[in-house]
Amino acid sequence: MRKKISKASKGDDEEILQHFRPDGGLDVPVAGYLLHRQQRQTLYYMRLIEHEIPKLVAFRKPFVPPTAATPLVIRSVNFAGEQHPLTAKRSVVVPVAHLPLRNEVAFHRAKLLAGVRWMPEPPRDSGISADEDAAKHGFIKISCEDFPRANMNLKWISDTLDKLVLEANAEGEAPYQRLPLDTRHLDSKARKSKKGDHVRGRGGLRPSLKDFPTEWLPKRQENVISSVLPSQ
Repeated sequence: MRKKISKASKGDDEEILQHFRPDGGLDVPVAGYLLHRQQRQTLYYMRLIEHEIPKLVAFRKPFVPPTAATPLVIRSVNFAGEQHPLTAKRSVVVPVAHLPLRNEVAFHRAKLLAGVRWMPEPPRDSGISADEDAAKHGFIKISCEDFPRANMNLKWISDTLDKLVLEANAEGEAPYQRLPLDTRHLDSKARKSKKGDHVRGRGGLRPSLKDFPTEWLPKRQENVISSVLPSQ
C-alpha cells in the first residue's frame, strides 16, 4: 500500500524548497556584501574627516621648545586604545647639563652613578638633537615598566632622578669621584650594531701621534742625515 502524503507535509516541503531555489540574480554573493561593508566603513571615515577633523583646530597649541627649567623628555607607547602591557612603560631622557648640579665634580659623579644609563649622544627616539648645548655632558635614560600603571612608573623614575642629583651634589670627597667613566656598555653597543665603529681606530678611538711613546717617534731629518753621512 502506498502511503498517502498529507497536504500539510506538502506545504512544509514547498517552504523548505524555497530556500534552495535560485534567486534569479536578485541577490548579490557574499563577496558583494563584504565589498559594500568596506565601502560603508570608508565612507564613515571620510565623513569624519570632512565634518569632525576641522573642529580640532580649536585645540591647536603653539609649539614651545623645552627649556632648562623643563629638561625631562618623557616617552610613552600607545596602541590606539588597545590593551597592551607596554602601554604602562615610561622612558625619560634628560641632558646631564640641564640637571641642577653644582660643579664639574657633581657632573662627573652623576655620570658614574648613572652607569650604563649614561650615553654621550641622545637616543634616537628621544627627540633631542645632538647639536644642542645639552650634549656637553651627555644624556641619561631611565625606563620603568615594573608597575601596572604609567603614573607609578613615571613616579619611580622621578624619585630615582632626585636621588641621583642629591647624591651627586653631596658634600665631601667621595672615593669614586676620581674614577674614570666606564664606557664598556658603549663599546658593546657599537660591536653589536656592526656599523664599522667596532673596528679598532674608529668610533672616536682613532690613534694619533700623542698616543705613541716619545722614543718611538721618528727622529728629525737632519739628525738622520748626520748619522748616515761620515764626518769630515
